[in-house]
Amino acid sequence: MRETPDAMPLSDVLLGPSPRARILILAAQDDLAGGLSDGLDGLGWQTVTARSVEAAERAVSDMAIEGVIVDARTGYPPGLAVRLKAAAGPRRVPVVLLGGHDNDADLHMTPPVHPAQAALRLEHLVRAAVASEEFELRRETFKDQGVDLTPAPSQIVRRVLVVGEPDPRFLALANVLESADVELTAALTPYTAFDYLHEREFDAVLLWGGARRTEALSIAAGIKRNTRLYHLPVVLYLGSDADISLDEVFGRGVADVASPDTPIEETAQRVLALADAYRRHQTIREILERARNSGLMDPATGLFTRELFASHLARLAAASTKRHRPLSVCVLRVASEEGVDQARAGGWVDRAMPQIGAMISRLVRSEDTAARLAPEVFAVALPATRLGEARLVSERIAAVIGCTAFHAGEDRTPFVVTFNIGEAERLPDESPMSLLERAAQAAEKATEPVG
Repeated sequence: MRETPDAMPLSDVLLGPSPRARILILAAQDDLAGGLSDGLDGLGWQTVTARSVEAAERAVSDMAIEGVIVDARTGYPPGLAVRLKAAAGPRRVPVVLLGGHDNDADLHMTPPVHPAQAALRLEHLVRAAVASEEFELRRETFKDQGVDLTPAPSQIVRRVLVVGEPDPRFLALANVLESADVELTAALTPYTAFDYLHEREFDAVLLWGGARRTEALSIAAGIKRNTRLYHLPVVLYLGSDADISLDEVFGRGVADVASPDTPIEETAQRVLALADAYRRHQTIREILERARNSGLMDPATGLFTRELFASHLARLAAASTKRHRPLSVCVLRVASEEGVDQARAGGWVDRAMPQIGAMISRLVRSEDTAARLAPEVFAVALPATRLGEARLVSERIAAVIGCTAFHAGEDRTPFVVTFNIGEAERLPDESPMSLLERAAQAAEKATEPVG
């Protein structure tokens, strides 16, 4: 854990081989911050610690900090969250308070906090901040083309599907959610839950992890395998402190886990935050769908055209420099294989493109921009994303589409699409076209199709 002593210039603190810090921890003492910092470092969320508000402001201003955690048990001045956000300039930085309360903070958590739990919440908060930045940039890109992407005020109440037996604690949480004007739908079994998921639209799913925890995890995994539901947040509310593997839970697609000792109000707040983020994601998708007939989108797939993508990528590159955020691009090119080549000759690959484009649009995050560069070539711009993360995104898209069989005509075996994929992370002062070309060249050189 590295500190930013008030007497030492921040530039001196940053010297040395330590990895670039992503999270600032503002704490007067180490009793809570020490273990949390070490745990977050081990999970890839490198931290730096400040002892005073002034040191924290300097760190947020001078470093590429993505989020701030404040140990507020001993109290901090009013308006702290606003000060820290202002120090970040155009970069939107979420603030998490451990103990204490600040209406301008993005999340309040009750100490002690497990590092894995903090990392999970930071992931959602940081991506939500990036999505807000990206949507403003996207509106500017479309505005330049004479298209207004201003969203209409939503009149739809938040909808949450709750799944599990009626345990008293589970019912108490449901009551808190209902008091926040959430429309709840209850399902007692996985079969009923999936019937509801196919029939209705929800903003979040809340699973009771009591005696049937394995069943709850199977529901989460099933949701993650569905392209339409892929981004739907799933929260697991544990019924006991029995041994549980967080790696397994998160690997099944759970977005957040609430333990039995977490205050019900805090758990409800986390469910609502995830539901709101998902609602924003859906709103962006709906707005872009309305823009499909504007002449700016690819008519077959509904994705950005090559020209619109180039324009937006230039804006993203400028913003990444201004906000001190990374920017990556991945390119997916339909691979040449025997089954695909036969289908291509019969025109069946062209017929599959609208479905493939729709799948890509559902699989990318709301802050990512997907485009069709050529008949069988797609690209995705990923703001605030490093090269390794971009690789995971492209592999995930290719893997999900690779599980789909496409029609190849009567008496013909359906074909499966695989991709040659390539990724590139923007270098300092690199032009957007150079970034895209490097990703495209990596896809051309790829020898092992993914799917």
